[in-house]
Amino acid sequence: MKLLTALLFSLSASFAAAAEREAFDQAKPGALPPGWTRTQTGEGKPVWTVVADPSAPSQPNALKQSGTASYPLALKEGTALKDGFVEVKFKPVSGEEDQAGGVVWRVKDAGNYYIARANAIEGNVRIYHFLNGKRTQFKGANLPVATGQWHTLRVEFAGSQFKVVFNGKALFDAEDATHKDSGKVGLWTKADSVTLFDDFSYGAK
Repeated sequence: MKLLTALLFSLSASFAAAAEREAFDQAKPGALPPGWTRTQTGEGKPVWTVVADPSAPSQPNALKQSGTASYPLALKEGTALKDGFVEVKFKPVSGEEDQAGGVVWRVKDAGNYYIARANAIEGNVRIYHFLNGKRTQFKGANLPVATGQWHTLRVEFAGSQFKVVFNGKALFDAEDATHKDSGKVGLWTKADSVTLFDDFSYGAK
């Protein structure tokens, strides 16, 4: 047990040392933050804008997705992660069809990537791969995801192994070998979800 604890601490420390963090606080409200690209999987028109939000974990701004599309994406330009982690704080605000927020990694393009997301309407956290625009779930857990509250979603990944952590609690490990190469990281919502994001961070292993 002591050896396992030491190994986990060492792994967390290596992630922390390599981490990049963005809180959107230096970006101009009303626009997409510099260094980000807006796109989507499927049809629709995502709307990603920096907004001032007094509830944001890191004041004063957050990144808001308020458009409607099959799967809105915001990708961090210049990233190329194969093994490492991605994490974000998010708040589901509204949505009749969905109230979802997630992180993506190993993004090749808008149709090929990994996604872990939480959904307040469904009450679950799930991990998927997208292959040529088709979404396939390979693990998940049912639990409350409160609307109007900030949550933390984190995924650690190495090779075909994944660990999903929600609000500081490890939910499940998963395995999938669909995407093996490095790719971009970013953020994701679904359908008519209006979601706020803050404290986005990522790092290589």
